[in-house]
Amino acid sequence: MLDLRTLRDDYAALRAVLLRRHGNGQTYANLGADLDRLMALDEQRRALVQVTQDIEQQRNERSKQIGVEKRAGTDTAALQARVQELKTTLETARAQLTTAEAALDDLALRLPNLPDAGTPVGASEADNVVVRTWGTQPQFTFAPKQHFEVAEALDMLDLERAAKLSGARFPLLKGTGALLERALTNFMLDLHTRQHGYREIAPPLLVSDTTMRGTGQLPKFEEDLFKLAGERLLYLIPTAEVPLTNLHAGEILDETQLPELVTAHTPCFRSEAGAHGKDTRGILRVHQFNKVELVNIVTPETSHEALECMTRCAERVLQELEIPYRVVALCTADIGFAAAMTYDIEVWLPGQNCYREISSCSNCTDFQARRANIRYRPAGGGKPRFVHTLNGSGLAVGRTWISVVENYQQADGSIRIPRVLQPYLHGLETITP
Repeated sequence: MLDLRTLRDDYAALRAVLLRRHGNGQTYANLGADLDRLMALDEQRRALVQVTQDIEQQRNERSKQIGVEKRAGTDTAALQARVQELKTTLETARAQLTTAEAALDDLALRLPNLPDAGTPVGASEADNVVVRTWGTQPQFTFAPKQHFEVAEALDMLDLERAAKLSGARFPLLKGTGALLERALTNFMLDLHTRQHGYREIAPPLLVSDTTMRGTGQLPKFEEDLFKLAGERLLYLIPTAEVPLTNLHAGEILDETQLPELVTAHTPCFRSEAGAHGKDTRGILRVHQFNKVELVNIVTPETSHEALECMTRCAERVLQELEIPYRVVALCTADIGFAAAMTYDIEVWLPGQNCYREISSCSNCTDFQARRANIRYRPAGGGKPRFVHTLNGSGLAVGRTWISVVENYQQADGSIRIPRVLQPYLHGLETITP
């Protein structure tokens, strides 16, 4: 959520910064009008606050005067009538204030974060900037296949039975396919917890609407979520970012507790609304997938450095697997709703002959902290301040599975196992037909 006071104090400049997000289709086509409406609602709310305070003061003064007049034996009928009139007026003003506050809050929750000064300005993903490239793309003596062709031939993947069980865009891994995914998951968790300083969390997979609102999934992206309507409304998490970031919702931490680095492996559930027709074959874009998530809760002064460090931690997974990738700085029109700055890590997939996203690492500054009310007490004293939150995939397990299958495929249809993974697959060096 944007800081209304800061926005109000420097509206023209910050409005121009926010409008840099426009592009990439019509995602923020009405952003300028929404910002103007936000300021109008904020002005209306502040005016109504002043009105209610003035009416309350008048009512209190006249109520006191009634007591004085009664003790003096004076008729107070007129004063009592005026107090009753003020009470009615106050109820009306409070109702108007409640309506204005609700409209303001609803609109504020739908507006995106301010892009960071370091985020490249652009109108579409074509304006994203490649920051660095790592590794050498493998050379094959044969035409490399896509992951589903290799995996189905090895009986590692069964999309037909997955569709029978759940419909389109659900994965079903079998035998060495399931073992490979479990190996990748354990390898990532071990790397992040033993070498990168993260603490592992096993969070709930179902969360409340308040929790979803805290990280920005609600209200804007409700159509992308799966929800369960029972005794109370719960949502299946689209990413472990949601429960991990909200661990300290409504709390005030001590600065000595920061930075806090947490990681979790969870299934993720996404309806992929608006993605019809994209990547329909294989398991690149599915409704359910596993991911190892990284979340940082830090002080504002350290969040830029934390983003660089988090991105390097995610890159390390691919370096250890010896799979080529590149890091891309997303432009203002392509960063996510809650993000101020984002690096995408794109892995090389020889079967598709292109790079594909495998991780997004984002600095959300204080945007989520304001929504979830996460603050800290500065060690040097002073009022509590909002923390900065960061999140990133470390990595998406299914897409890492795809990258191993495609980069390590061999002419006879087998798959070599990366050296670092072999201990997690009981010493298996090759998956053979």
